[in-house]
Amino acid sequence: MKFLIPGAIAAFAGTTFAFVLVIAGTSFVEQNTRPDIDRAEQAQVALLNQPEYGSR
Repeated sequence: MKFLIPGAIAAFAGTTFAFVLVIAGTSFVEQNTRPDIDRAEQAQVALLNQPEYGSR
């Protein structure tokens, strides 16, 4: 019984620290922005009007 309370506190602290570390690490490395694509030359033939599928 002498080691039960400190062991439970250490397990809770370790689990909480690991959870915070995983959430912080995931939010740091996530990529939630769309890349900018230059479509200026495709404005006249956009969306199945005249699609180009490779070289002809």
